[in-house]
Order: sequence, then C-alpha cells, then structure tokens
Amino acid sequence: MMKKYNTPARLFHWASAIIVVGLFAAGYWMVDLSYYSEWYQTAPHWHKSVGLCFVVLTLARFIWKLISNTPAIEGSEVEKKAAKGAHHLVYLLLLIMFLSGYLISTADGRGIEVFNWFTVPGLGSFVENQEDLAGQIHEYAAYILIGLSSLHALAALKHHFINKDNTLKKML
Repeated sequence: MMKKYNTPARLFHWASAIIVVGLFAAGYWMVDLSYYSEWYQTAPHWHKSVGLCFVVLTLARFIWKLISNTPAIEGSEVEKKAAKGAHHLVYLLLLIMFLSGYLISTADGRGIEVFNWFTVPGLGSFVENQEDLAGQIHEYAAYILIGLSSLHALAALKHHFINKDNTLKKML
C-alpha cells in the first residue's frame, strides 16, 4: 500500500490549489475595476492567460491520475464517499469554470491571447447575452469551488489534528 502521493501528484495538487485561490482572488478584485483603472486591461489578460494554462495543467493532472497509483483514502465509509464525491465535484466545477470563462471571453468572436504567446481562437456567441449568462455561471461556480476547496482544507486538518491519521501527510 502506498504511504504518500507521488511527487507529480503532489505538485499538481499544490499548484492547482495556489492557482484556484489566486484566480478567485483576482476575479473577485477585477469585477470592481473601473474603466479608468490601470489594471482594467491587464488584470483580465493575466486572469485569462493563467486560466487557460490551468486548463492544460488540469488535463495533465487528470491523465496522471488515471495512469498512476494513489494511496487509499482514510476515514469512515461516509468520509470516503464524501471525499470521492467532493473530488468529482471539484473536477466538474473546474470544467464549468473553464467553459464559462471561455464563453465569456470569446462571445464577441475574438480569440484569447495567452501571455501574448499565442491565441486560442474564439467561436463567437451561441446564445443571446452569452457573456452575461456565462459570467453568472462562472461567478457562482467560482464561489462553490472556493467553498468546496475550503471544506477540503478543513477536512484535511480535521484528519490531521482530530483523527491523527495520515491523510494530510500523504499530500505534504
């Protein structure tokens, strides 16, 4: 039985955690920028660029998860089912975030510049007010994702300090 997650899995996990928190904080801050703010153009550019790089990282993480072994989940049967359900929900929320972010950014038909390295082509609008609808979905999914991530962190701390099991140590 494996005692720890392998190094790539740990790197994927912690990079994803940092990116999710960073993108959430940036998104929360960006929505209040005025047209006259020096960050009005720059912040969304960086947010979209990091978001699209995160898509690639998440795909690599998902593939790595499919082809590598992972340690057993610790806890009661209810905790094990909750952990699996939460992980599946995180991946679903990430997919929703990626798709809705893309639909917001490309509704006008323009592509998304990724750090001025290359452009991800835009497909235009599929529905009326696409950017507004996708924006609401993006916002709600972001709040749910950050809430679920917070619960995930609290569960890991509960396992470490109350259950005194190996759950948190496996990812450190």
